[in-house]
Amino acid sequence: MVPPRGVKLRLAQIARQAEVSESTVSRVLNDRPGVSETTRAAVLTAIDVLGYEVPERLRPRAGALVGLITPELTNPIFPAFAQTIESGLAVRGFTPVLCTQTPGGVHEDVYVQMLLDRGVAGIICVSGQHADTLESVERYVSLLNHGVPLVLVNGYREGVDAAFISTDDQVAMEESITHLRELGHERIGLAVGQRQYVPVQDKVAAFTRLMGPGAADLVAYGLFTVEGGALTTSALIERGATAIVYGSDIMALGGMRQARRLGLQVPRDLSIVGYDDSPLMAFTDPPLTTIRQAVAKMSDAIVFALLDGVNSAGRHARPHMVFEPELVVRGSTGRAPA
Repeated sequence: MVPPRGVKLRLAQIARQAEVSESTVSRVLNDRPGVSETTRAAVLTAIDVLGYEVPERLRPRAGALVGLITPELTNPIFPAFAQTIESGLAVRGFTPVLCTQTPGGVHEDVYVQMLLDRGVAGIICVSGQHADTLESVERYVSLLNHGVPLVLVNGYREGVDAAFISTDDQVAMEESITHLRELGHERIGLAVGQRQYVPVQDKVAAFTRLMGPGAADLVAYGLFTVEGGALTTSALIERGATAIVYGSDIMALGGMRQARRLGLQVPRDLSIVGYDDSPLMAFTDPPLTTIRQAVAKMSDAIVFALLDGVNSAGRHARPHMVFEPELVVRGSTGRAPA
């Protein structure tokens, strides 16, 4: 049973949760030397997980700002990440500053400079410029060289010593394709966004490995939009696909709509698998089979990686954490047509 907030801290319980000794917990609580930043962070995390209040003197300074840069919020997966990350930061004494990029709007670099001008404690970028292989990573190297803690989400790039948190697209493709093959589908298509993005490249690489010779002919590139989903769906249906895996739920919804326009029924004539498990995907018609990103677990890891960067002042190795997604089977997939 989780103890209520405000209950006196129990050293033994915290020590078990953090996998350290009670004396180590005591040193952390009394802010004594001789405890590594990693261990200190583990103890503070255990206190948080168990539902206790972190002592006032151990909290970050009130109002410390953290920049959270996301793409446009029209794709519901990004508000989901923003909400959980913001909550995780707020309960730890930070003030999250949400910066949303829109097509033709404020560029990520401008947001970063605005955040730096306000003395932010760190920056989190969700599917930002780091995910675009046509963009230089020098902007991130420069931030790190200036001591700015940095966490980059979904889009690992070599040469950047930042914390990376990603979804395992190899697992996502394995689960999607295995499910569709079990339903008898052989002509399986992949509809994704622009080819320069790291998550797109990872999905395509996994898809072609799993599908074998000729797989490249069943990959269609578009935009991560409803319209992009519609266009790629038409292209893949023309190539004989009886099932399509999409790079996002938004694209999958465009695929559903386009299938209906073409006189096809989902899943009788075309099976559809989305990606993200965005809010409300269980309520589409039919309910969408999709890959669920581990938003809550990833957000916790993002916050802890940011806190570790703040507390260690860059002394720790930055992790690249990859989270397994989960296939959620609903009504948009069915047996392959005869």
